Amino acid sequence: MLWESDRISSASDWLTILGFGFRIDLATISYWVALPAIISLLISGIPYLNRFWDVICRLWLTGIFVFFVFMEAATPAFINEYNLRPNRLFVEYLIYPKEVFSMLIEGHKLTLVITFGITVATTLIAYRIFRKRSIVNSPQPRWFERPVLAIIVLLVCVLAARSSLQHRAINPSYTAFTNDPLTNSLTLNSTYSMLYAVSQLSGEVSSFQLYPLMKKPQIVDEIRQSMGIPLTDFVSDTYPTLHKQTASRQYARPKNLVIILEESLGAQFIGRLGGLPLSPEYDKLATQGWAFDNLYATGTRSVRGIEAVVTGFVPTPARSTVKLPNSQTNFFTLAKLLDKYHFDTSFMYGGGAHFDNMKSFFLGNGFDSIIEEKDFVKPEFVGSWGVSDEDLFRKANQQFIEKSKSNKPFFSLVFSSSNHDPYEFPDGKINLYNTPKNTRENAVKYADYAVGQFFKLAKKSDYWKDTIFLIVADHDARSTRPELVPITNFHIPALILGDGIAPKADYRIVSQLDLAPTLLSLMGISSTHPMIGKDMTTASPDYIGRAIMQFHQNEAYMKGNDVVVLQPKKAPESFIYKNKQLIPSKKINEDLIKEAIAHPLLGTWLYNDRKYRLLPDH
Repeated sequence: MLWESDRISSASDWLTILGFGFRIDLATISYWVALPAIISLLISGIPYLNRFWDVICRLWLTGIFVFFVFMEAATPAFINEYNLRPNRLFVEYLIYPKEVFSMLIEGHKLTLVITFGITVATTLIAYRIFRKRSIVNSPQPRWFERPVLAIIVLLVCVLAARSSLQHRAINPSYTAFTNDPLTNSLTLNSTYSMLYAVSQLSGEVSSFQLYPLMKKPQIVDEIRQSMGIPLTDFVSDTYPTLHKQTASRQYARPKNLVIILEESLGAQFIGRLGGLPLSPEYDKLATQGWAFDNLYATGTRSVRGIEAVVTGFVPTPARSTVKLPNSQTNFFTLAKLLDKYHFDTSFMYGGGAHFDNMKSFFLGNGFDSIIEEKDFVKPEFVGSWGVSDEDLFRKANQQFIEKSKSNKPFFSLVFSSSNHDPYEFPDGKINLYNTPKNTRENAVKYADYAVGQFFKLAKKSDYWKDTIFLIVADHDARSTRPELVPITNFHIPALILGDGIAPKADYRIVSQLDLAPTLLSLMGISSTHPMIGKDMTTASPDYIGRAIMQFHQNEAYMKGNDVVVLQPKKAPESFIYKNKQLIPSKKINEDLIKEAIAHPLLGTWLYNDRKYRLLPDH
């Protein structure tokens, strides 16, 4: 609270955080001590068993206490990166030890040393404290008192753990009281925050559990109306979003497609979008193609960006479908659709494609091949997250030259990684923006340089005239703004390039979900698919766009300047987005609220019932 005191606005907020914090701490301790306390009572007075249990109990209490302290010691670094206490990301990243520990060793040595030192010191101190508190030589209750005391202890622990007499026990939604997610998370302790998030993974979070309910026919009506296409274009009641899309362009042979997904490239780093002057290559390219200058990401993770750009799937409070079990096969992707048009499809990444389950998802859903770190021969530079962006793009260019020699069109998703903590890239490539070298700003500048180098190669190639290119960010850098959904940090660049793409600056509101349908039109592919995004080639100049943004378990639905924010188990709130700020609105637009609610409910429904797919004859 002292560290983040500038985020706490009033004395009553300080008291609220302390009050909720005390309840959460009491609940956390009660969960962990209930079982050993009851066992200690029931076996007290049984000499040998008592002594054996005394050792187990000491180790248990020491381990738990050390774990509590370790989580708090690791919290400041996590807050600096994610603007929240540790959550499920803290655990998810442990699945990838090579990437994570390389990143920590290269970029966070001080954090590692401090956390390790605090943990070791706590272990030694805690073991000595609990060793002195042996129960063996303490006065023991009589045999008939033990079960009575055990029941009393159980009841006390249950009440403390629930911290509520209501239907539901206390939880992070209960303690949320401001529009600042970080301030809300201060009411928790990091052990509780992380374990509660992990507990939600087994069944996965459902929009139907968090947001206001709506019957499925009404969801369908709201979504189809918001898509703005004739009802006669929908082809199935079983698959409610499956519809026909007629391409606005026609070719004798479809255009190739290359999507360049840029890691953490928010509008704040793009000069033409009012950001830092770190993108001279992108700014130059933007004058040569269709630049979407008011486009918004659907989330804050790479897999969410992949989900939006490659599958067009609406975001939900659950994990991205890239990582969920029901979507590992028979789930719609651009690759799955383009396979029916005999495209060669590939995913190219400078690191290990197993990260975030990308390899499994792509191979299970239409991608023919994966090129990853192990496939690069003598790369110029290798960092914690794999080969440099230049190595990646040189390899991509070689691949595209070879693919263009065949009679098959190709689609490739190329995912950069140089702009990622600890921001490693080769020397001598750019004039540094600041010092030291390995900063986010310099990594962005290098990533931009690598994109420029790629397009110099691409424009000289034979495949240039037959290919549509999309440059788009997966998400922005992490946000520290004290808002329910920091919309400013969802603003990202997107640019479509290629022979025949007229230069154009587009200031309409666009979502990542709109990119795939637009690309299909530009490629000359008329198809039937389940994506709800807008084909921007057919949208009128005065089209009032919409963007959908998932931020942890909050979701914002923005249409024009009007914004509806959904929060777990709370009534929707209305805002006006003005001057890069969310301003509470006195005007309640019930139609917009219904439209906002329908989208995450749709995502959960389509995922659970496996209805986001192509029909066999499509």
